[in-house]
Amino acid sequence: MKKMMMICLFLLGISAVSFAQGGRQRMSTADRVKAMKENLKLSDDQVTKITAIYDAQTKSMDSLRNAGGDMRSQMRPMMQATNDKVKAILTPEQAAAYQKEMDERRARMQNGGGGGGQSNR
Repeated sequence: MKKMMMICLFLLGISAVSFAQGGRQRMSTADRVKAMKENLKLSDDQVTKITAIYDAQTKSMDSLRNAGGDMRSQMRPMMQATNDKVKAILTPEQAAAYQKEMDERRARMQNGGGGGGQSNR
């Protein structure tokens, strides 16, 4: 019984470490829109339109990654354009909440916080 418990704890520890070291994996469009739907109370029509916007952005970013070169300078305007398109679909209240969330995410990234949660500093 003790051996089994130790093996389980060991595997849990290994999986936690590998998950933490996995770095930033981008959210799928479905996960991203699902989170937005919950946080911003999106309508079904908004979900459909925003999903199409994020799908198009993903395809464009994938082609940039495959082409190589200076991706950062090209991705930043693309991401801004995507955010502008999303905001155009949102109500003024939703757009304000979306912008607040984006600002908070940017602040976390600048402080080395990464994708979310609390840091251990």
